[in-house]
Amino acid sequence: MNNLKHFLWVWDMEKIIDKYLEEIISKDLNKLPGKIEKEMVDPNQDNNKEWKKWLPIPSTVTETDLVEYENKIGYKLPDSYKRFLKHNHFYELWIAECSFFSHPIHSWKSELYKMIFKGFPKEFLIDKGRIPFADWSDWGMLCFDTTAECENHDYPIFLWDHEISDEFEPKYQNFESMIIELDKEAQAQNDEDF
Repeated sequence: MNNLKHFLWVWDMEKIIDKYLEEIISKDLNKLPGKIEKEMVDPNQDNNKEWKKWLPIPSTVTETDLVEYENKIGYKLPDSYKRFLKHNHFYELWIAECSFFSHPIHSWKSELYKMIFKGFPKEFLIDKGRIPFADWSDWGMLCFDTTAECENHDYPIFLWDHEISDEFEPKYQNFESMIIELDKEAQAQNDEDF
């Protein structure tokens, strides 16, 4: 990827992610029951309420963190996904039917490990080279397909249905194209609603 294309993609991805995080906040959907990591707590809330407001913050993820994460899961990650992890911390992020796994400041690795190794039987996903990173609606997961031939670990994205454990539907060419397509899908859904 040349430097200009790389810069434009990073800028576009960040712009898209920020748009949907801002939408969650504007619709007052940035609330969760229980504990929110202190750096992410909305300071303008009533702390006596059970549901706490969270705010996205700039990511603290380092290259060392990412190497540790890759070593733990046993696969290299696409550069575009690493940039995504290094952009913002959040508890929830939805774009169209995609709900990215939680990415809080101090527990992001444990949240991702939990979804990869304990969320569903490993033998259907990570043991077959499929790395889950997001839920799809209420019935599936989006996964990197590390079994596919590709350059620079820029894996295609497959959709896995909870009900059909041994089938993977090709969904997106790679993480970069997925973000762009999800944005288009979300905009199309919004246009249909009006």
